[in-house]
Amino acid sequence: MTIQRVLRVLAIASVTALCAVGGSSTYAQVAPTNVPAGIQLSKDLGRADPSTEINITVHLKLSDKAAFDKAVDALYDPASPTFHKWMTNADLQKYAPAEGQRDIVRRELEKYGLTIVSTDAFGFSIRAHGTISNVESAFNTEIHKFEYNGRVFRANIHKARLSGEVGDYVSSVAGVESHQVRPLSVRAINPGTQKPFPSVPLRANASGFPAGSTTECLSAPATYTLQGSTPLPSGVYSGTGYSIDSSLACDYLPSQLWTVFGLDEVFASGYNGAGQTIVLVEGYGYPTLEADANEFYRLASLPLLNSSNFRIVYPEGKPAEPNAGILTGWNIEIALDMDSSHSVAPGAKIVVVATNGEDNEDFQHSILYVAENDLGKTVSNSYEEDLDLVAGPDEQISWDDTLEVATAKGISVNFSSGDDGDNGLGNPLGAPGVPSDAPHATSVGGTSILNDLSNPGSTITTSWGDTWVYLESAGVVNDPPAPYGLVFGGGGGESVYWPKPSWQKSLPGTGRETPDVSALADPYTGFPIVVTSGTTQYVEYGWGGTSLACPIFSGFWAIANEKAGHPLGQAARLLAALPYGGVQDVLPTTDSSANNVSGTIKAGSGSTKYTASEIFGSSLEGNKGFTSTIWPADFGGATYVLDFGFGLDSSLTVRHGWDNATGWGTPHGLAFIDAVAAAGK
Repeated sequence: MTIQRVLRVLAIASVTALCAVGGSSTYAQVAPTNVPAGIQLSKDLGRADPSTEINITVHLKLSDKAAFDKAVDALYDPASPTFHKWMTNADLQKYAPAEGQRDIVRRELEKYGLTIVSTDAFGFSIRAHGTISNVESAFNTEIHKFEYNGRVFRANIHKARLSGEVGDYVSSVAGVESHQVRPLSVRAINPGTQKPFPSVPLRANASGFPAGSTTECLSAPATYTLQGSTPLPSGVYSGTGYSIDSSLACDYLPSQLWTVFGLDEVFASGYNGAGQTIVLVEGYGYPTLEADANEFYRLASLPLLNSSNFRIVYPEGKPAEPNAGILTGWNIEIALDMDSSHSVAPGAKIVVVATNGEDNEDFQHSILYVAENDLGKTVSNSYEEDLDLVAGPDEQISWDDTLEVATAKGISVNFSSGDDGDNGLGNPLGAPGVPSDAPHATSVGGTSILNDLSNPGSTITTSWGDTWVYLESAGVVNDPPAPYGLVFGGGGGESVYWPKPSWQKSLPGTGRETPDVSALADPYTGFPIVVTSGTTQYVEYGWGGTSLACPIFSGFWAIANEKAGHPLGQAARLLAALPYGGVQDVLPTTDSSANNVSGTIKAGSGSTKYTASEIFGSSLEGNKGFTSTIWPADFGGATYVLDFGFGLDSSLTVRHGWDNATGWGTPHGLAFIDAVAAAGK
């Protein structure tokens, strides 16, 4: 058992000891302490700087939380008289705590030097600003910094609670425990140089996308003889090839994406997202985002953005540093979200909601702002803050408190499921991320899409799990083949915090299962973006991640809302109620295929044969369904030959129906649009 899996076992034990199902909520667990169990797995970096200024959001206990949960559930029950009769702000206010209780909490926060920033439109929460020292004093705790798996977060080391009776009025607090939100965009890298494919500068008034990509990712099976600088070892391998031309990224342009996802038929039927709004929750924004998006749309012959179909809002105010989004990498994420979502639903309006920080609390506030102001019914979030086993009770509950409000208003808040497979933690639960594991979130996982050599013009879809084995490295034949392991892969698994919601009762396990659905995410079968660097616009090929899958699915959901004629609400619930989710099931390919890579290594002691499965060895994680290809190339004068496995997403495994690698499957064409629209009637 690896150290990561030992930690996983310890984490599960810790959470189990701290939490017990029950309490006043249908979903949340009740814990005797809100100290995150994850700090037991993390390195304590010492006390956080008490002068650091932060925002917190205090979520108040509702007047009748059980009744609110029941009323929200009824909105999604076709047998209920309130089915899809979404709540208004006034409806939500009926469940708010008494104004007197809110006033008492406000005064308690102010007593310790915190400034009240706002109270939401429903009276459910209070946002405040102050120093870490102010927060420690108000909540009778001490806040430290911790590091887990290379990521730093802060958390309370003692139970955080307002004093006396006032503490009884609080459900959860966002911002005391704080994780930096990170975008989930990843780019294909050259396995020899470990660098991405070159970016292509755009010429003025260029027509169409410049050369740099192909959808012919796989080439016909062939035999490859590997001979290093010495006579032995040598190798002979046969199988399908990947990347016919190593200078071309395997990418899908918008028109090619339409064909792959059956959108040509959808558009021909008159549906393109018209009358809908896709909200993209992002960090900071960046100065050229509209110009970059419009250049992409011009190259793709898509409708351009203007004041009637696009706007950007800053709920926390514009960042003081205009280039904050570029300096933190959010410009790439924003470009990917805007380019892909508009490609799928070109008739929908786009609203970018940009934070002025990267703390989880900033992003929760943005989502609440969307719900308060009815900015749109489809919200795409291409980010993650941390693993489910690391985030504590307050962190988890504060996310779901926010998302339940959106769910009540008929908004589907969609999240990327993660880009690192099971994060090395393995079975039985995988490693779901926060906030995609929340019961009121829709979790979007990833797939790879490859050309089908046996049926030209068609494609095959696998789960997204790029796993490499080096057959030859820098001119040396590896005996035995040298595993690199998982490069990228969609996240998923079973929550150790959230119990399984009723709408997932048919699924395995006892915790909330992710993902719910999936779409193209593999950067090695990826998508281009247009982005400005300096004063030049570039097309960058080879982008992906569940950051791509989430806006693709969100575009589909906007079209489904259009077809239904009204908002369908949280996608996850509706999909779970349909036979096999109403989506195109992703099924495992087989390692018995003659096209998968196999070979023989000749060394001084003789010859050793390797089957397709034996080459990957422990990287299979018990998963025998995959597609493997040979990727030979000369990188800077040194020869590298890979066995590239698609569909090997660590321990996450594709099965018929729902699975923890791809959820219920992927949306496809009118069949998907019609199925979900009909279910919403």
